[in-house]
Amino acid sequence: MTKTATFHDLDGASVYITGGGSGIGADLTDGFLAQGANVAFIGRSDASAFVSEMEAKHGRAPLFFQGDITNTDRLKETVAAAAGAHGPITTLVSNAANDKRHDWLALSPEEWDTLLAVNLKAYFFAAQAVAPAMIEKGAGSIINFSSISYMMGNAGYPAYTSANGGITAMTRSLARELGPNGIRVNALAPGWVLTQKQLDKWATPEGLAAHLERQCLKTHLEPQDIVDAVLFLASNTSRMMTGQCMVVDGGVVTTG
Repeated sequence: MTKTATFHDLDGASVYITGGGSGIGADLTDGFLAQGANVAFIGRSDASAFVSEMEAKHGRAPLFFQGDITNTDRLKETVAAAAGAHGPITTLVSNAANDKRHDWLALSPEEWDTLLAVNLKAYFFAAQAVAPAMIEKGAGSIINFSSISYMMGNAGYPAYTSANGGITAMTRSLARELGPNGIRVNALAPGWVLTQKQLDKWATPEGLAAHLERQCLKTHLEPQDIVDAVLFLASNTSRMMTGQCMVVDGGVVTTG
């Protein structure tokens, strides 16, 4: 990964990322390590090989916790362990999500609860877990991943888009709650980022062409585009930004 910019205040920062061992999350871990940050992340699947890869690349390993973010006790336990290893969390990136396609007419209450637990509930309780130390410090940045999917009114995964809208609303409320303590809370809404998962599951030549037609910028998004935006939101470079939903989508939707 090539650094587009260096954010000097992230050197030595204590960063916690959900889903930081795969997909865009792995690129985020890589990006923060490249800035000199100390990174801890949680993921369901074994990420030992990725940890070794990062250690070889950066000279130090991210701290990996295997666990399910919908298990709130385990989530809070890993946040505490990360703080014990790297110092109080200064940046939380809630990135883990499940954009599983589903038929809304066939979706069961149990499936709905499962999807909302991953895509919304865990975001709230991750913020709750890091907030006390940030309040004590009087500073911190919480970055919640949303998506332009709900802004576009996309069909095919209404539980996911419902959660995305909830994340943006929750971000605004938490920004108001935590702002007096010097803590910033922002959401990031990516467009269609061509990760390997997207290429394997959903990207067809026709679909890619149609989406590119919607974009103002006629270049597909890459993970680095999202990493750069997250680093900006984590850094004091964005010190007066809070309660915002920052869209990085090549110009598909407009805000404001």
